[in-house]
Amino acid sequence: MSHTPRNRTAVSTALIVALGAGVTACGSDGHPLSAKPYDAAEDISFNTPVDDGKKADPDKPLEITAEDSDGRITDVTATDATGRYVAGELSADGTRWHSTSPLAAGVHYRVRVSTEDEDGAPGRKVVDFDTGTPTTKKRLDVKFGPDKGTYGVGQPVTAELSLPVKDKAARAVVERSLKVDSRPAVEGAWHWVDDRKLHYRPKEYWPIQATITAHSNLAGIKVAERLWGGKAEPLTLTTGDRVEAVTDASAHSMTVYRNGEAIKSIPVTTGKPGYDTRNGVKVVLGKEGTVRMTSASIGASDFYDLIVHNSVRLTNSGEYVHAAPWSTGSQGYANVSHGCTGMSTANAQWFYENIRAGDIVQVVNSSGDTMAPFGNGFGDWNLTWKKWRTGSALIADTPEGPGPEARLRLRPESV
Repeated sequence: MSHTPRNRTAVSTALIVALGAGVTACGSDGHPLSAKPYDAAEDISFNTPVDDGKKADPDKPLEITAEDSDGRITDVTATDATGRYVAGELSADGTRWHSTSPLAAGVHYRVRVSTEDEDGAPGRKVVDFDTGTPTTKKRLDVKFGPDKGTYGVGQPVTAELSLPVKDKAARAVVERSLKVDSRPAVEGAWHWVDDRKLHYRPKEYWPIQATITAHSNLAGIKVAERLWGGKAEPLTLTTGDRVEAVTDASAHSMTVYRNGEAIKSIPVTTGKPGYDTRNGVKVVLGKEGTVRMTSASIGASDFYDLIVHNSVRLTNSGEYVHAAPWSTGSQGYANVSHGCTGMSTANAQWFYENIRAGDIVQVVNSSGDTMAPFGNGFGDWNLTWKKWRTGSALIADTPEGPGPEARLRLRPESV
C-alpha cells in the first residue's frame, strides 16, 4: 500500500519517541516499540561490498538506500577501526544516506544503520567492510614543527607537507585532518603560508605553562585525485613564562616583561638610517651564542668582520639581539647598528640567559618596515586575527603565500 512519509528529524544516537497517556516504554502489550529491533538487512542496500570479503573502492562515497518503499532510514553511524567517524547526510524522506567526507584507503569500517517501517517498528543492521588501496597514488606526509620541547608563548606550530596542495577543496581536506589542541584550551586556526606549509597560532599568545599537541588524522584519506594522506608523527610542546622584550627604537631602550611585569630596562642601539630595524613582533628563532657577522652578508658599503657573542636570532636573514661592546657609547642615545639590536656585554648575557625560542621581541617607533608575516622567520603575530583567519581553507579564500624568492638566506645580516 502507499505510504506518505511523516515529517521527522533523524537523530544521531537514538530514536526519540513521545509516549502517550497510559503507554509505558517497557510494557508487553504488543506495542511495536516494545519489541526487539528486527534485522533490517532486506530493507536496505549498500553501494559497496559488505560482509563478503571484497574490498570497497575508497574513491567512491558510501551510499545506503532504503529498499522498502514503506520504510525509512533513521540513523547511520560509520566509524573506522581507530574511531574516526565518517560524516554523512540523510535525505529528508529517509530513503538515502551518503557519506560527505572521504573514506580512507586500506581501512576497516563498521556501519550501524537504524530504520523504521510504516508502523514505527525499529530495524537495525550492523555491517563491516574494508576499503582497498588505490593502485596508483601519491602519498602526502606531514611533518609538524618545531622540535619537541619548551617554547615561549609566541611559538607557532608548523606543518610541512611532502607534496604541494593548491586546490582549495584539497586544502580543506588536509586542514580538517590536522589537529592542534592545548591545555588550557584556546581558540586557534591554521594559515596556509604556501602550497606546502601551514602555520597554526591562537587568537592571542599561548597561555603560560600550556601543553600543546599536534596530530594528523590524514592517514589513508583521499586528498585529491591520486593523492592520499600519509604518515605524520604527533608533536607535543609546552610553554614557559610569557616573556616579551619591547624595544623602542626612538628611545633607544628595551624593556623586558615576564608574565606582564617589567623586570629589566636595557639601553640599546638599533639600526641606523638605511639599515633601520624592522618594526613589529618577531618570535625568537633560537639562541646561537657566538656568531661571525660580516658586511658581505648584507652588502654593506662600510666594511666589518666581527665575532659577536650572546647572539639571539630573530629573523632568517640575520637580525639578532646581541652584545655590542664597540657601541656602548651610543647605547641609550643613538642608533648606529646595521639592523641588529645591540647592548653591553653584561646586558646581552642577562638577555641571553632569560630568553628562549618562541619568546616575543617587539620593535616600535623605528623607521624600518614592519616584519613580514612569513618568509623571514615568524612574523605571524603581525597579522590581525581577522586577517589570519582568511588564510584558512575552512574559513575564507586562501591568499597566495610567498614564493621561493621570499625564502631568505639563513645567515648573519647585521651588527
